[in-house]
Amino acid sequence: QVLLAESGGGLVQAGDSLRLSCVVFGRTSSVAAMGWFRQVPAKEREFVAAITWGGSTYYTDSVKGRFTASRDNAKNTVYLQINNLKPEDTAVYYCAASDGFPATLPTTYTYWGQGTQVTVSS
Repeated sequence: QVLLAESGGGLVQAGDSLRLSCVVFGRTSSVAAMGWFRQVPAKEREFVAAITWGGSTYYTDSVKGRFTASRDNAKNTVYLQINNLKPEDTAVYYCAASDGFPATLPTTYTYWGQGTQVTVSS
């Protein structure tokens, strides 16, 4: 069993930065990759970024250069640094844990956090 706890969302202005955190509890040894997804009402959950415990990272094209996924294995925590926020980044952001690959597909992920709201005003 793996539990995830996200934090770091909030209301910000366009151009600001945020760092989302996701603490992983439980059987962390079974986790191969951690993903970040986002969702807005009436739309499917969208892959944003992923990082494997080996350090490989993956990003969707629309966030490359602005989003950075990282991890601190000693703290069982993964981060999503978001720079130059845009109104279209407004969404609920979820972290998720997977014991397999590919890391870009939501169906790969077994465990999900509760989500953290990011709202970007123009």
